[in-house]
Formats: sequence, structure tokens, C-alpha cells
Amino acid sequence: MPFCYIIHSLKLNKFYIGATNDKVDNRLKKHNDKTYGNHRFTAKADDWKLFLVFETKTYDHAIRIERKIKSMKSSKYIRNIVKYPELKDKIFNETL
Repeated sequence: MPFCYIIHSLKLNKFYIGATNDKVDNRLKKHNDKTYGNHRFTAKADDWKLFLVFETKTYDHAIRIERKIKSMKSSKYIRNIVKYPELKDKIFNETL
């Protein structure tokens, strides 16, 4: 099942937003293991934790959610998605 996911690093105090067809746990492990190479953003830390997941029916929808969240360019916005569940629903529905 496709997902849009947000992970957080305490070391960097940064978020990373991605989309995948893989299981979220597998994807998180790959980010922490630097599977994607040392030149990638997530290679700067090894303490990534899952922050939020959007389960979708299609990979295209997961990508649209990812782009919507990235376009906001705000960690406060990301934190508000968790704080206000209706915001998560709004993002999901706007990107259908």
C-alpha cells in the first residue's frame, strides 16, 4: 500500500517528507541505514523517527500529498497536521 510519510530527526531538528510503495518501517530503516547514499539529506542523521503517515490507495496520491506538504515549507505546519486532525483530513481530500 502506498504511503506519504514524515520522519523527524532530533539531532538535526528537521523533518523529511517522502512517498513510498514500500512498507513504512522498511523505508525508515533504509533512511537510518543510509541505504540511499551518504549524499542524501537523510544521511546527515541516523535517528530518524516516524512522525506521521498518510495511507493512500495510489502512489500518485501519496506524491500529491508529499508535494502539498513540502510546498508549505514549514515545520510548524507539519506539527499542526498532528495537532489538528482535521488538517490531515483536509490535505488528504484536497489532493485526491
